[in-house]
Amino acid sequence: MSIWWSLHLRREAASVPLARRLLLGTMESAGVDPDISYDLSLALSEACANAVEHGGDAAHGGASEAFRVTAYLDGEKCRIEVTDSGPGFPAGRPWPLARLVPAEAEHGRGLGLIRELADHVHIGHAPGRRGAVVSFDKVLKWRKGAPLVAV
Repeated sequence: MSIWWSLHLRREAASVPLARRLLLGTMESAGVDPDISYDLSLALSEACANAVEHGGDAAHGGASEAFRVTAYLDGEKCRIEVTDSGPGFPAGRPWPLARLVPAEAEHGRGLGLIRELADHVHIGHAPGRRGAVVSFDKVLKWRKGAPLVAV
């Protein structure tokens, strides 16, 4: 079983729950275990929130108006990719590892949370252009009698 979809979303806060609901609906329809669905939807929300906040093109006054979310449910794995057109991460520096952030901090925990919720995480630049790419995947578990379970 394989399902994929891609969204081109405006860099607005309202886009975050839209992407999350689509992912949750897809996984529920496919029969993915609710705990796995929740973990992936939370990771997706963090990645989308980062794209909304940081994904603008600084050279044009942060005016980039969109980011892309693509999700693949393929066999026993779900892979999600969020791509923006912002400044990306500093060149020559590895992507920011989960850093120690005080528990009361309101910002700065997103990438670390994604890393904790997913099995594999890759954070880098969009090939051949500006922007950041946050991709992550997780092995799926299925509800008993799931309609689209991988064989």
